[in-house]
Amino acid sequence: MSRRNRAALSAWQNRLVGELRSLVREHPHQVRLVQQHQLDADGDVTLRLRLRTADISHRPGGLELGDEEEFIIKIRPSMFLPPSAEVDHTRFLGFPHVLQGQRLCIYLDPSREWRPSAGMAGFLSRLWDWLTDAASGAFDPSTAMYHAVGGVLHHADGTPTIVVREPLLAKRNQIAWLIPRSPHRYDLTSSTGRDGHRTPVFVLASDLPFGAASTFALFLTLLDDPYLGRAEGRAPEVSPQSPAFLTSLLASALRNPDGTEQYFVLAVPHPAGGPHHLLGGRLPTAISDALRRIAKKHGTAVNLDPAIINADIPIEWCNMSDERQEVTTRRDDDRPVNGFQGKTVHIWGCGGLGSWIAEFIARAGATTITVCDPGTITGGLLVRQNYTEADIGQTKANALAARLRAIRDDLTVTVAEGRVPDPAVSLAADLIIDATVSHSITTYLDTPASEKRKTLIAQVATDARTGTLGIANICAPGAICTPSELDDQAGRSVMADGQLELYHPLWEEAAESDELIPTRGCSVPTFHGSAADLAAVAATLVNMIGLHLQQTEAVVSGTHLVALPHAPAGPRHHFLPVASGNLP
Repeated sequence: MSRRNRAALSAWQNRLVGELRSLVREHPHQVRLVQQHQLDADGDVTLRLRLRTADISHRPGGLELGDEEEFIIKIRPSMFLPPSAEVDHTRFLGFPHVLQGQRLCIYLDPSREWRPSAGMAGFLSRLWDWLTDAASGAFDPSTAMYHAVGGVLHHADGTPTIVVREPLLAKRNQIAWLIPRSPHRYDLTSSTGRDGHRTPVFVLASDLPFGAASTFALFLTLLDDPYLGRAEGRAPEVSPQSPAFLTSLLASALRNPDGTEQYFVLAVPHPAGGPHHLLGGRLPTAISDALRRIAKKHGTAVNLDPAIINADIPIEWCNMSDERQEVTTRRDDDRPVNGFQGKTVHIWGCGGLGSWIAEFIARAGATTITVCDPGTITGGLLVRQNYTEADIGQTKANALAARLRAIRDDLTVTVAEGRVPDPAVSLAADLIIDATVSHSITTYLDTPASEKRKTLIAQVATDARTGTLGIANICAPGAICTPSELDDQAGRSVMADGQLELYHPLWEEAAESDELIPTRGCSVPTFHGSAADLAAVAATLVNMIGLHLQQTEAVVSGTHLVALPHAPAGPRHHFLPVASGNLP
């Protein structure tokens, strides 16, 4: 390389190239440079090296390696992007974590796995580990990201996200509709009679190991020869698919308005089996209108030869939010809040704790939430309650209900009028959370709590002095105690225990300095606490309640005491199970 080209390398590239040369000198029998580095038009440095791989053990199902393997290494100008490795053959085609048949997915999550401080030695170590795992069959094909479409994400800037929640129909070619929810979101549905954009859903017969291309002509070619004749004798026999796809595309374009893009969805079979991988694409308006003219003139059964299609016509791939149950694992899987999934929940009191608790439970998967609080939202409440400027003047229950509905489409939210819902309705729920801190409501709950019921009752509160303590009294179905009795028992136990002095304020009368007057005039004294304090306390209490909902046999009654890390010294969590012998 000339002195001028060497100077064009970034300081980072110069460092890694120098480190690689040192490694080659130190380990000549393990790694060799077979082509000196070159700078390409994108500013990346490329070079070839050969690794001795004869000593890597092979197991059935693992990647077949030769005694030596040659790799093309690419070094980006910046340390923020790791080097990459690829091969110039197709022997690795179709193997998990091999992108488009030739690039090795060494870093699944570069932000966590790539360490620039380790330099080229760290990269080669990572490459060696990848080869070792691949040869031993350690990669799970079913979890390889985008494995069905060459291991790469298909997405073009400026396209909407397509949300898919319905299962696919069991047929090769089907029609669905894209329902616009916003300029950046469309929902895919197979429900007939919906106003939306007619969209073909086409199920392919083979995976796309080289990806789905970014131009219409190459895409049609891939439909008929997914392996592009490069699979070294392993290509599956696939009947031409482009004629059927084009027919479906033309039929949909003909039924959509002029001047609109034409969308389509591909269902690509996964090499490891299981649910199909979904791709969503669209053709620009000008091309879509041209398809409509063809369909009007020649009908929809037209076979367009990819060779005569303008090679510059783009396919604009859309981001897919595939939320089908068979392909999705909830991000809160195996956490305490799983206890709320599928549950019917009542939340009485939508203030400092209740407004946050309601949102956490909505996100946790409850099917129905009833909220109850006739109070009106004022600007001062926004400091710590889960509301916005647009909510001022509304009742808390109505504003919170609107927020919960915006979080999840499939959540049923109802607003109960007055201070408490009808008892018959409440006792049909799986859970009542009383966040009112009202003695009257506690007394009101004592009667149904003493009767036979399936409903778990949880009363929650925080302390007046700091808003950093939390209490949840859990009165389980079948419990012999009422909420009042449970609270009295817990209070006596805590006040008699010096080690629980931190929690004494939960049962003591608030001193004058413990509360504040938020506004001049007849403002009711209230407790100290921020949104950060109350959201944290609420989240902790939600987890505690969720643990009780997860119990499948006898649900334990008792009192949870929790404290945030910046609360005064004391145990951060303490549970007092109900002791029937100590009840009054």
